[in-house]
Amino acid sequence: MFGAEQRLSIGEFDVMEMSMKRMLFVIALFFFCTGYAAASGGDERGVQMISVTDCAGEVVVIEGYPERIVSLSPSITELLFAIGAGNLIVAVSDQSDYPEEALRIPTVGGFTTISIEKVVAANPDLVVATPSNGEEVLSRLRASGLTVLVINPETIDEIIETISLLGTVTGNDRAAHELNAELIRRIEKVTEQLASSTHAPTVAHIVWHDPIWVSGSGTFQDEVIRTAGGVNVFADMHEWQIVSLEEFVAAGPEFILVSSGTGMGKAGYDAIYSYITTEPRFQRLDAVKKNRVILVDADLISRGGPRIVLAIEDVANRIHPVAAESPDTGVSSAEPASGLMLMPLIAVVFLFALGLKRD
Repeated sequence: MFGAEQRLSIGEFDVMEMSMKRMLFVIALFFFCTGYAAASGGDERGVQMISVTDCAGEVVVIEGYPERIVSLSPSITELLFAIGAGNLIVAVSDQSDYPEEALRIPTVGGFTTISIEKVVAANPDLVVATPSNGEEVLSRLRASGLTVLVINPETIDEIIETISLLGTVTGNDRAAHELNAELIRRIEKVTEQLASSTHAPTVAHIVWHDPIWVSGSGTFQDEVIRTAGGVNVFADMHEWQIVSLEEFVAAGPEFILVSSGTGMGKAGYDAIYSYITTEPRFQRLDAVKKNRVILVDADLISRGGPRIVLAIEDVANRIHPVAAESPDTGVSSAEPASGLMLMPLIAVVFLFALGLKRD
């Protein structure tokens, strides 16, 4: 996994001012993004076979770039659209509601209730899944002769790596690289604008209220809070844990983030917010008294996709008087990359040589 210093260094656009260490990292990242593919002629983009090792430790061999992809989670659907591979998706899991085009794609069942028959009927040459789909489902798909790639980004760094991986297996390396550079630039912008802040406010994220589930360390929500310049008051807990109302009040967060949006279901769209702001025992909290209970779209702060940066920007803007650049409405889908995969390397090496000469 990339360290934070390395990851942020990609956001430097003035290549001539990069240090030797950062320049070498750019070159290394290029090889990481393109080095998965074993090219030996074949289809129109020059790749006959792609071999990758997925997060399940399986060596996945793909015969040429896929033309029919089934996505088995909403975050995978978002990732594929974001790198310009949305036109390759022939079926998705339920709740794949972003971007809007995804709503027009046939579904193959719920996230944990995938219909094997519907996936097979879609005739995909690649199925992109997550461990949460269930080992039985994944085994049955493989037994049906389908090529299954399992991804499971659990941190922002891993989202960036997954974007690179999907760019490689779909032939959209350049688009994936450009998307990553933009995401890193925006995260770096948040960090820069918060550099002068002398106070890191305490924050809690509530996933559900009956009982009270909070986000601890090892979650996207915790990483969003930290990257946005806050301190998670429940960071000593791992992943998601139940706390009593008394424990929550005793923690006394300055800000409370509550999930809202499509991920909560229409009937309970703002149920958590309503509970926190009306429950008498919560009225003792400054966060409630000072109107610091913040609605955050569950799809932004919980999905392992490029819109996680929107959550960072939003939270940073809300918990700090100095904030990140204004959030966009979403991450635009990039154009598919061409087959000229050596051109970026030639440009990087050329700029690197000029930088050495300049030094």
